[in-house]
Amino acid sequence: MSTPMWRQYQAIKKQYPDTLVFFRLGDFYETFEDDARIAARELDLVLTSRPISKDYRTPMAGVPHHAVDSYVARLIGKGYRVAICEQTGDDQNKGLMERAVTRVVTPGTVVEPGLLDEKRNNYLAAVVIDGTRAGLAYADITTGEFATTQLSGEDAGASVRHELERLQPAEVLVEGTDGTRRNSEELRGTQGNLSASTPPSSSEFLRVPLSSSRFTPYPRWHFDLDTARRALLEHFGVHTLEGFGCERLPLAIQAAGAIIQYLAETQKGAMAQFNRLSTYSTAQFMNLDPATRRNLELTQTIRGGTVRGSLLGVLDQTVTAMGGRLLRQWLNEPLLDITALNARLDAVAALHADTLLRTELRTRLKEIGDLERLTNRVLQRIATPRDLLGLRRGLETVPGIRSLLAKGTQGSSVSSVPPSSSEFLRVPLSPCDDVVSLIGQAISEDAPATLGTPGVIAPGFSAELDGIHAAIKDARAWVAGLEKVERDRTGIRSLKVGFNKVFGYYIEVSHANRDLIPVDYIRKQTLVNAERYITPELKEYEALILNAEERIVELESRIFRQVLDQVAAVADRLLSTARALAHLDVYAALAEVALRNNYVRPKLTTDDVIHIQAGRHPVVELSLREEPFVPNDIHLAGGDIHILTGPNMSGKSTMLRQVAIITLLAQIGSFVPADSASIGLVDRIFTRIGAQDEIAAGQSTFMVEMVETANILHHATSRSLVILDEIGRGTSTYDGISIAWAVVEYLHNAPHLRPKTLFATHYHELTELANSLPRVHNYNVAVAEEGDRVIFLHKIVPGGADRSYGIHVARLAGLPRAVIHRAEELLQDLEGATRAPGTPARTGVELPTQRRPAGSQPEVWQLSLFAPPHPIVEQIKQLDINSMTPLEALNKLYELQRRLARQEEN
Repeated sequence: MSTPMWRQYQAIKKQYPDTLVFFRLGDFYETFEDDARIAARELDLVLTSRPISKDYRTPMAGVPHHAVDSYVARLIGKGYRVAICEQTGDDQNKGLMERAVTRVVTPGTVVEPGLLDEKRNNYLAAVVIDGTRAGLAYADITTGEFATTQLSGEDAGASVRHELERLQPAEVLVEGTDGTRRNSEELRGTQGNLSASTPPSSSEFLRVPLSSSRFTPYPRWHFDLDTARRALLEHFGVHTLEGFGCERLPLAIQAAGAIIQYLAETQKGAMAQFNRLSTYSTAQFMNLDPATRRNLELTQTIRGGTVRGSLLGVLDQTVTAMGGRLLRQWLNEPLLDITALNARLDAVAALHADTLLRTELRTRLKEIGDLERLTNRVLQRIATPRDLLGLRRGLETVPGIRSLLAKGTQGSSVSSVPPSSSEFLRVPLSPCDDVVSLIGQAISEDAPATLGTPGVIAPGFSAELDGIHAAIKDARAWVAGLEKVERDRTGIRSLKVGFNKVFGYYIEVSHANRDLIPVDYIRKQTLVNAERYITPELKEYEALILNAEERIVELESRIFRQVLDQVAAVADRLLSTARALAHLDVYAALAEVALRNNYVRPKLTTDDVIHIQAGRHPVVELSLREEPFVPNDIHLAGGDIHILTGPNMSGKSTMLRQVAIITLLAQIGSFVPADSASIGLVDRIFTRIGAQDEIAAGQSTFMVEMVETANILHHATSRSLVILDEIGRGTSTYDGISIAWAVVEYLHNAPHLRPKTLFATHYHELTELANSLPRVHNYNVAVAEEGDRVIFLHKIVPGGADRSYGIHVARLAGLPRAVIHRAEELLQDLEGATRAPGTPARTGVELPTQRRPAGSQPEVWQLSLFAPPHPIVEQIKQLDINSMTPLEALNKLYELQRRLARQEEN
């Protein structure tokens, strides 16, 4: 026969079979059976046991209640779900303590500040895919954000993946096959690798793991349209979703409805804060594919995955958590609206021009806590007394910021600040004086961290509470004076008043004075030399004193909840102020970065031209210590293709990235690292840079390269900026040249493409394209040679490079001296060989297996890829026009036209 406690645990565990249950027993949270084995293994705990019946002990592992957050964080980081089962009954109850699960912690529903990155949103997302349509929704229970969208088209799955890469949700809900739950050993979250319960429609776009998201299969019926719609209507208390903009977007409704149901199951207290649902379109901002985000290292580095060394690491001079999260959002969502961008730039310009205003503003903002998350903790009714004190201190700073902005914007006389700048800085800042006053009157300045300890409510706020405190004070004073009163009354000079935990307060009289004991004394305990007594009046005061703490805690808890209700009633004003402060923080941070690093305001246009004078890479220039960064100019008109050649380590990749980054910075509303910049807004930035295997997806380096290149060729437009670095290097020389050559032709000639393109390559043969394609231009990185020494000047100049300096780079990398010398000998042989006309230099050659006499010919030469053409007329005769595509015909026409022009010139 099992114990009542064990039967209680089993009933609760049955409701959460797919979750680790932390069961509160006194000062510990205990886990049992399989949960205990997992907890012991993952948290390095001692696995013990507990008797649950006469003949059986169950495995058990526990953690102290005061340290539970750190243990839960470790389990969440490993992908587990944790149900927190609290003691909800009266601890004076002689029977079984009542217990209930108060919340379920999953990666996407964490609310504890210690488990969160304060400058990063913790999103819970939901995805549903139906053929060429997809729905995606996301929510952050710490900030109250809730948004949904519907995507369509043949690449809907890829679009969903792009959105997930942008959002980087901590948890993603996907359709499961049924309502069955997994057992404890299957709780470990998968990083992109879904269980067999995930249907093909949801897992198709997830074949390559996302960088930080964990996927939770959720019973499919939650995604049913009628079920999801009903959940949303009931939650918002409306009859239609028209007001939220998603009434006619069924898959967006399905995704959003799944999130609402999941939160209702796991975080009932979080539902009140979701009082709005935003329906958005990805057309509102620049869509950056995962490769571009990775290659440009927008929010984390490729190698270490750290913010330091990324673009965000340079830009993030925000001083509030709210501002840090907003800046990350801006960086992930470059705008396409020139009016909105100029408004941002106006605000940054105002603070950039007024150093005193900016400095004072940043000083005041540092005093503000995370008002956004604090307000949402109030809405969830999980705020602590110190959370309210932090909220009050933050709000007390707002009037000073309002006054500062009003004074600064009115007094600014800097001519470089546009008139609209000062107006834009007047963000809607509500001082919320009523909230400040309420918290100031209600919460004690030295309030304890939790409600379990008396002293939360300030004196003077509650007459009832003050009455209890006064009664307790009087009772203690009465007890303190009782000894003197009783000595005087009884004449017993040795009479003492004492206290112990067993009998409470007592009056002690020695046996020698037994005859003087008053009749109202009640004997309680007999000692060797004395007797202990009580009186009815003493027991009344004792009860008042001993029950006081419990009464105070109970009353303070009730008053505190009332205060939370009052603060929650004005949450919209608080959140509006928090978001306004976040915007000010981002404007000031971008202005600070611009001033420190000598950035300039870009000129935004609708022209299809990017012109950057003395542009710099914002991350690389800060990392250089021994030498200054060498700036470069770029002028890209619509359809231009710049082929950039030059040796390794000369700065080609840096140049490519800096153009993309400067363009992106301009389109988030930031100043840019350059002497001047005129940016014609681009709709998308595409990059294909570096070598990377996708082993988990079974893709080689070359396959990844081709997939990313294909994505660019399929989705770029004439308003796009395309960055290509070393296309074709992952395969053989001839294959690589052929692919690279064809890609350039396609970008140049395809009528629906013709984007602005920067193409870095080691294939010098591609420089020949400038002779046949009018919008192709050759550039190279200048190099200075001093004997055997090579100096990379990092300066981009017109024309193509004639050498790669690969052996020089190999020497710098530390290859053994013997390898370097042998490579130099082979290179001399190959460069000294007589080549057939038209054969590309140093390519397509079979290397000799042994050293040959100087000046001798290589044994084997492959045919040239681009052999000398036949006379133009003969070549036209041989064209099979019927089998040529229009694009192939256009390419050939360009080629023949250029050759004819050169012949006429000669």
